[in-house]
Amino acid sequence: MSRKHFLGILLFLLTTWVVQAQETERQYLSGTGLGSTVTWQFRVSEGRNSGRWSKIEVPSQWELQGFGEYTYGRWYKKPGVKNPSMEEGTYKRSFRVPRNWQGQNIRLWFDGVMTDTEVLVNGQSAGPVHQGGFYRFSYDVTELLKYGSSNQIEVRVKKHSDNRTVNAAERKADWWLFGGIYRPVWLEAKPATHIERLAVDAQADGTLKLDVYLKGVTEEGYLGIEVEPLQKKDTLFEETTVVFVQFKEGASTLHSTSRWEDICPWTPESPNLYQLRVYLCDKNTNPRHFVDTRIGFRTIDFRPRDGIYLNGTKLVMKGINRHSFHPDGGRTTNKELSIQDVKLIKEMNMNAVRSHYPPDEHFLNACDSLGLLYIDELAGWQNAYDTPTGTRLVREMLTRDVNHPCIVLWSNGNEGGWNTAVDSLFRTYDPQKRHVIHPWADFDELDTHHYPAYLTGVARFTNGYKVFMPAEFMHGQYDQGHGAGLEDFWARYTAHPLFAGGFMWAYSDEAVRRSDRGGALDSEDYNAPDGILGPFREKEGSYYSVREVWSPIHIEPLMITPSFRGDFRVSNRYLFTNLGACSMRWRVLHCTSP
Repeated sequence: MSRKHFLGILLFLLTTWVVQAQETERQYLSGTGLGSTVTWQFRVSEGRNSGRWSKIEVPSQWELQGFGEYTYGRWYKKPGVKNPSMEEGTYKRSFRVPRNWQGQNIRLWFDGVMTDTEVLVNGQSAGPVHQGGFYRFSYDVTELLKYGSSNQIEVRVKKHSDNRTVNAAERKADWWLFGGIYRPVWLEAKPATHIERLAVDAQADGTLKLDVYLKGVTEEGYLGIEVEPLQKKDTLFEETTVVFVQFKEGASTLHSTSRWEDICPWTPESPNLYQLRVYLCDKNTNPRHFVDTRIGFRTIDFRPRDGIYLNGTKLVMKGINRHSFHPDGGRTTNKELSIQDVKLIKEMNMNAVRSHYPPDEHFLNACDSLGLLYIDELAGWQNAYDTPTGTRLVREMLTRDVNHPCIVLWSNGNEGGWNTAVDSLFRTYDPQKRHVIHPWADFDELDTHHYPAYLTGVARFTNGYKVFMPAEFMHGQYDQGHGAGLEDFWARYTAHPLFAGGFMWAYSDEAVRRSDRGGALDSEDYNAPDGILGPFREKEGSYYSVREVWSPIHIEPLMITPSFRGDFRVSNRYLFTNLGACSMRWRVLHCTSP
């Protein structure tokens, strides 16, 4: 049989028998975010409502639910304060697992817990204590569950870590310190033989490099791939299935390269997305498991002494620093809030975002679909994780985030919070080999110096001719900095060919609604009101000035004199969009004869 004929038969089988393939099943043990919670039993060791069993909503932070004590991350700078609040919380709930899950692989996932987390299922340990508050982690609980009957889960959480480097990296920081299960918790069921995860490098020319990680393979089989545009306007692209060569018994990782014609590349101005579906088939070509993920075809590369390029176009990032935060939920947010934030950021004519830790995944999804560039950062405010901890957390961060097209750079820590021993791990888990930065350092040919002065900031371009991209500039405390000087700074910076953009501090004020003060908002004096927007995303003065300064369509200043003939000089500051795709409306508001 010819290979072409064989592939045609396999394509037919995949199409016909797709209903036989099992999708990963998910069962939430919590709600999905702010406004969607599930009640668990709870007890806290110290502070408000401590020492007795009560109820708490999950996900949340226990301070906002009336337990423990509030602490701001600059506690160590206050005279007489030796330690922050150090409560421990215990969560319990019962749940049922479907009987038909027996014989499958079941993992228990936590999307984010602050911070040390010990998990017991039916009285037995699920695995090692997890340390690190901003990362997704899981346990294999297949052998711990009772199928078709009631199960018990107990989660013990320490707000302050037993690992001093975790406290130094995450708790000595300019933000509110909370405790608890603040992101969702769920169970996942997959066949015993299954696809564990994917790592994708989808390039702008249609090349798709794919790493597929398998578990439980006991016989030879096949993989199939489908790619389908999510935007149906992509009419040139023809859906195709590529079938790879047979894999062998015991296979754990497969690497493949294919080429897809007539794709539309992803940019922040045209965020074209595709659905990638990977099938795992047995030796008789029966599909047994499949995994979906959204991808964008785009090529990101850093060119020393030149710039950061996306699809061959040099980037100038108009960026903002943003934390996952809301007064009513603290760090517990939701998909709707993420979409709102991305829309507001784009309304200010920004095209890039940075945070000091991995955000909720629904924020990355919104950046992918609506179009924002993102710098994904391993936490480390001004101190680094030890190497064993950092090694584990880099893996957790990248295996979750690696396939998002919005991510153009990785960041290892902040302002001294980097551990150089883990730099190489970013390339280990990222087939795209995206560049790694150390914010506030001149590191690996990319200078990210923070808060450069008006005159000396531009002088940094002569520091060895490095690409310059301040990861923080224009501090906005009480909104006194964002709009006031941006135009002057930006004119100086963009006049230099080695400028790659910058990220202002910060997106929104981080005031929390205090449950111990009758719901009053608290921004910890002068520490947290740094935003262009208010805590509930109120548009303050700089919202409008930044929006104007960073407008992609710029009309040059012009004096209206008797020589005026009705012509205006217009410049295009988009990166990828031709002004032919834009329209303009105008009207004369006032006209005075000279």
